[in-house]
Amino acid sequence: MTVTIDDIRRAEERLDESAEIRQTPVEKSTTLGREVGADVWFKFEHLQKTGSFKPRGAFNKISQIARGDATRVVAASAGNHAQGVAFAATELGLDSLIVMPETAPQAKVDATEGYGATVELHGKTFAEAMDVAQTYADDPDTAFVHAYDDPAVVAGQGTIGLELIEQVPDVSVLTVPIGGGGLIGGIATAVKAHDEDIRVIGVQAEPAATVPQSLDKGHPVENETPDTIADGIATGSVSDLTFEIIQEHVDEVVTVTDTEIAQATLWLLERSKQMVEGAAATSVAPLLSGAIDCQGETVVPLLCGGNIDIATLQDMLTRALVDRHQFVTLYVRIDDRPGVLGEIADIIGRHDTNIRSVRHDRSEEGLPVGKADLVIRTTTPGEAAMGRVLSEIEAAGYTIKRVVPQSERIGN
Repeated sequence: MTVTIDDIRRAEERLDESAEIRQTPVEKSTTLGREVGADVWFKFEHLQKTGSFKPRGAFNKISQIARGDATRVVAASAGNHAQGVAFAATELGLDSLIVMPETAPQAKVDATEGYGATVELHGKTFAEAMDVAQTYADDPDTAFVHAYDDPAVVAGQGTIGLELIEQVPDVSVLTVPIGGGGLIGGIATAVKAHDEDIRVIGVQAEPAATVPQSLDKGHPVENETPDTIADGIATGSVSDLTFEIIQEHVDEVVTVTDTEIAQATLWLLERSKQMVEGAAATSVAPLLSGAIDCQGETVVPLLCGGNIDIATLQDMLTRALVDRHQFVTLYVRIDDRPGVLGEIADIIGRHDTNIRSVRHDRSEEGLPVGKADLVIRTTTPGEAAMGRVLSEIEAAGYTIKRVVPQSERIGN
């Protein structure tokens, strides 16, 4: 199996038959460009139908299946491929059955059913869901649609590369998230056919990374427990097909931490006003962290999806804000008498800092009689504001015992 530029061009023709799948826009990011010393353009693929790039590959594959005898398609997915398959099958007049892990975000389950699919939940991981889905493919009326181990699916994703070449003709660097490798495989095939000098950089979430080890060993390796906030790329492996394309066409693969992904997600919300999922933010994370040197280049990070679960978003924002010292817990030693809490609360409020919770701790070993510790969880605009709070509390005669990041989820 392989994928050629002609396959991708034929996929583009098939996608033109869809009334819903469209060319997604690009937009220049002056802010990020200034930070990294490059000309940066975002590819807004999270604005695609179903909120991700997945309908491209699914439609290209299912449009060919629809010409045969199958009446139903089946797929395994953590979420975005599920929606792409459900949408494409419904548009092309086929039934669809999607097997998702039990850990799949409810929002993605609901969306998949909303596009017309029947959803079954099996297993804790993508691999376990895949095992169940493949058993359904034994039915002669059913065709299996793999998320990435299929030339037709890879070719469909490659149509993004054709668009990019037209939209940003002087592109010199692409940063593309890697899960199973279908997205980067298709895009890299398309852009390298146009210009071998375009640098294609793959990005994986560190807790779910398999490609760096695979490249070292010369064959795909598996991560049986991929655990990352970027759930859309937590596949645990690439296929032989996508691995060979990565070997041939991808120039570099870097990894980013979950903290860096969370920071990139927050940056995109604040500075670009784009709400994307963790998988999409991985394409921006190495630029913000400095892991990729792209000074003077024309860079296109691919924002591949926007289907973020709200609880996951809450956790990601909390993690990023903790790192910024905007969620802080104070431990203040006080005289245990009426009115002290009000005095300290007044100090905190004068500096635009909000108290989320507070309690008196009178149980610490060695605590003098008549003393207590106030444990105050706060939300603050930033380190400068917190510095003013601490200085004024100490100036009022109180002892600050500890200042620590508040790592709990907001609202707990």
